Amino acid sequence: MTPRPPTLLFRPRLLSSAINTQRSPACLLLPRTMSSAAEFKQAPHKLLVIPGPIEVSDEVLYANAHPSMSHVSPDFVPVFGDCIRMTREVVLSKEGQPFLIAGSGTLGWDQVASNLIQPGENALVLHTGYFGDSFTECLEIYGAKVDQLKAEVGGVVATEEIESALKAKKYRLLTFTHVDTSTGVLSDAKAIAETVRRVSPETLVILDGVCSVASEELRMDAWGIDVVLTASQKGLGVPPGLSILVASPKAIKVFEERTAPVASYYASWKKWLPIMKAYEAGKPAYFATPPVNLIYAYHTSLSAITKNAPSLEERFELHRAASKQIKDTAAELGLKQLPLKPEYAAMGMSALYFPSGMSAADVLPSLGAKGIVVAGGLHAAVKDKYFRVGHMGLTAVDGQRGDIQTVTNALKEVFGAKK
Repeated sequence: MTPRPPTLLFRPRLLSSAINTQRSPACLLLPRTMSSAAEFKQAPHKLLVIPGPIEVSDEVLYANAHPSMSHVSPDFVPVFGDCIRMTREVVLSKEGQPFLIAGSGTLGWDQVASNLIQPGENALVLHTGYFGDSFTECLEIYGAKVDQLKAEVGGVVATEEIESALKAKKYRLLTFTHVDTSTGVLSDAKAIAETVRRVSPETLVILDGVCSVASEELRMDAWGIDVVLTASQKGLGVPPGLSILVASPKAIKVFEERTAPVASYYASWKKWLPIMKAYEAGKPAYFATPPVNLIYAYHTSLSAITKNAPSLEERFELHRAASKQIKDTAAELGLKQLPLKPEYAAMGMSALYFPSGMSAADVLPSLGAKGIVVAGGLHAAVKDKYFRVGHMGLTAVDGQRGDIQTVTNALKEVFGAKK
């Protein structure tokens, strides 16, 4: 079902070119009745190229401004149901069970830790950056016994290490961050899952895809991933606020057979599973209020990803091309990547060391003055030595916007061409 468009939105006044890169103050926004999404244009603003939140299309923002709607309305129910079905398509799963819940990507960790592992059971965390520690902490809070396999900064955990760990101990689940936002390191999801299936097939494979879904190649069913968790504000191109998780039939069975009570109220699948099944069946249900307007925005973005050109497969290629352009420019400028090998580098973002004599205080404001917003470092070991550029979603896919060229031009101006 196509969401009903809003009837009242705000359209910015045209700003002079001198301030075109600045976000319009509220006093410059004029109310106007819109008859179609084509009439709506978001206010001029600096280009947001951090590794999430990312740039959002006018169509998605227009949908987000839908008039307030009951979460059990006959108009809303099929929209939510469509989102559940299209979420499967994005992660290339036919049988996975999506959970769409108001919250950040972090809520996905709580869902895994509270529903899929019981106190005293073992978890193995593959650590490629900041978010490996965070997932570990979450699992331990719920009583799991956690071991980490920790890669060097910019590296990945070798499959031989994973195999040895799985042979040495029985693990209920293994988690890894597909793209660790702190390092820009891409783990080989297919190889990791294959290793687990071969060595310890009873172990659940949990993929943290907050910074990878819809920007990196990911094939949930074909690769044997049991849980993919993500969030709305990165490759999916929607404002923040929606926790998105897809669980395999195997994961659902583990949940259903658990003997200890679920140690969370809000994250409990006992509460949410009936809700998701009801909405997909076209029936309203209630546990906690879904973010209705955000679901409309998510529906618009999912429709573009799964129903329109470019196709999902073409999107993977467009992200590869955008990544190559950014990384090639960085190399020409003498900027070293944080990932230790090219095959470890994500397609949706780049983590780049500052050249000698420069720091975040020099670079981030300079790029900001050119209308470009990038992110500083996050990994504690090298926090002040690098910066991060996001090139996912709209920025990578819509070439007519010229975002990638805008970023590379700005990098050249700030760092200067390598002689």
